[in-house]
Amino acid sequence: MPTGSRSGVAAAGPGSSMSVVVGLTLWCGACLGHTVLMVFTMNWLYGCPFPKMVMKPVRPIYAVLIVAGCSSFLWVLWQCDFDWQRVLLESNQVLATYVLLCWVAAFVFFPATTLFNRWIRNPAVLLSNHTHTVDVSHELGFKPIGLGKRRHIAALPFNQCFKVDFSERYLQLPQIPAAWDGLKILHLSDLHFCGTPDRAFYQHVIERCLPWEPDLVALTGDFVDTDQHYRWIVPLLGRLRWKIAGFAILGNHDCWRDPVVIRRRLRRIGLRVLGNGWEKLDVRGEPMVVIGHEGPWFRPEPDLSACPAEGFRLCLSHTPDNLPWAERHHMDLVLAGHVHGGQIRLPGTGSIFVPSRFSRRYDMGTFQQGRTVMHVSRGLAGEFPYRFNCRPEVTLVVLQREPLAA
Repeated sequence: MPTGSRSGVAAAGPGSSMSVVVGLTLWCGACLGHTVLMVFTMNWLYGCPFPKMVMKPVRPIYAVLIVAGCSSFLWVLWQCDFDWQRVLLESNQVLATYVLLCWVAAFVFFPATTLFNRWIRNPAVLLSNHTHTVDVSHELGFKPIGLGKRRHIAALPFNQCFKVDFSERYLQLPQIPAAWDGLKILHLSDLHFCGTPDRAFYQHVIERCLPWEPDLVALTGDFVDTDQHYRWIVPLLGRLRWKIAGFAILGNHDCWRDPVVIRRRLRRIGLRVLGNGWEKLDVRGEPMVVIGHEGPWFRPEPDLSACPAEGFRLCLSHTPDNLPWAERHHMDLVLAGHVHGGQIRLPGTGSIFVPSRFSRRYDMGTFQQGRTVMHVSRGLAGEFPYRFNCRPEVTLVVLQREPLAA
């Protein structure tokens, strides 16, 4: 550990103030880089199929590591009279290497990934995105906070958890049959029934979806977060309506509860629960294969060896991490959720905590990989009911063969 007199700061003369400013600036960079590295590894861990008891302490542990790292940098810098050259030369090799890695993360990796994430949004396949924001609290006349154990979070300032975006996304997929022009798919994800928001919130949102009159309904997991809220599934989701069929898969939070009960209740309201499987159906006289992918939490992966090669392939995947798998298996459209858009999105930076092996890359919106198009929903709720600059979302995906008329 570096040692030495700190009197050099006072004796350095006119340049001492500038040295301190430079030192603190580089300290801020080291802290930012350290935080970026910690959050990146935490995002990766949350994309892995670990049990809830393993994942529960991860965020507090990482919070301690972030604070401890930033404090250690400051202490070492103070010991070296705010001279980073001394820190790098006099510290042990591991610390010096890690400081350099943090600077690379702060000044190269983080800005580059932020710019890249902005650049890849809105591929040409996305013809238009009409969004209508509804303040459910205003329309109900009260905040539907409910009785969840984290209800105090819903009352925090600047929280947008009750302001819902109703989005209509028109996707141009030239491979669809002419009969499917204008085919409507209602996509709902991450409802997280846990008491907060209250039932009135979900009832209001579902009632507002009914005028869309979707052909298909797709629910992509995370229905319950407690052992008491299975009973919300039938009375709430039983209000959904569709012209052709409704499909559902489970998510990681469902895996941590009782999947058998959840599947049974979803089937009771007429939904086709795919699991890691597939179904072929007739849609306006043309074949469609709907495939469920609940991995990595439910195994094994879908077996497509007997799946028809012909026909449009629609994949319901809880996490966007399955996009490479979807591309390899020639999916035309993937609907995913799980990552909630990050829930907290900072101006100019975007999302920070995104539970994905790809970190922030597929946090929300529309993406295209080869011929595979993926829509990632921000979800309707969350285990932690706080959203900043990242409103809950309900999406109507409309398929088009040709560009929209002017």
